[in-house]
Amino acid sequence: TIQVHRGPDGTGVFRDRDASLSLAMRRLAIIDIDGGLQPMSTENKGYTIVFNGEIFNAPDLRRELESKGARFQTDHSDTEVILKLYELEGEAMVDRLNGMFAFVIYDREKKTLFCARDRAGIKPFYYFDDGRRFAFASELKSLLTLPCMDRQVDRQSLFHYMSLMYVPGERTAVEGIRRLPPGHSLTFHIVDRRVELNQWWRLSFAEEESVSVWDWQDRIRSTLSEATQRWTL
Repeated sequence: TIQVHRGPDGTGVFRDRDASLSLAMRRLAIIDIDGGLQPMSTENKGYTIVFNGEIFNAPDLRRELESKGARFQTDHSDTEVILKLYELEGEAMVDRLNGMFAFVIYDREKKTLFCARDRAGIKPFYYFDDGRRFAFASELKSLLTLPCMDRQVDRQSLFHYMSLMYVPGERTAVEGIRRLPPGHSLTFHIVDRRVELNQWWRLSFAEEESVSVWDWQDRIRSTLSEATQRWTL
């Protein structure tokens, strides 16, 4: 009930008791209102996803996947596009997503949770790991409901907040709860309870001296136009 406000259009729960795993979702339906129920699994139940956000190039990716033989259960769900793309390309697929997102994919065969956050960190992702238990949520207060949480103030974060008026980096106000940084992914290995953090995207400041001022103007105008078109499709 702590996150009812985030998703008035439905709720769902997925459990794999053999892996001691549960995934839950409160959904705000925006794309494929009737067909995009979550948690969503592939037909063979090999992969299951919970996803918060919107993938702007999902229609293009869907057409590409269909040309390669992928079959979709939904009409135009961007959630299923992520799921099918992971099924085909694995963790490397995150680099092909254009949009705002935070998602977790359970890989039943590998016994892993693949978690990823968009380049700019538009969608939030909080997680808790004490070496024995792993939990994640889109809001910190949801993790505070866990019986194992001590609710201790992170003193380093308190210092940062009092001096900077915000908490930088991965830390949060609560000791033991971390934020997945923008442009990062996290793989949780369920069997040995191991967390693996990876930066899948970083901003590049490489100079292109061969490009003129006029070319840059055209390139920026074209990029903004394409981005706006993706948003309005």
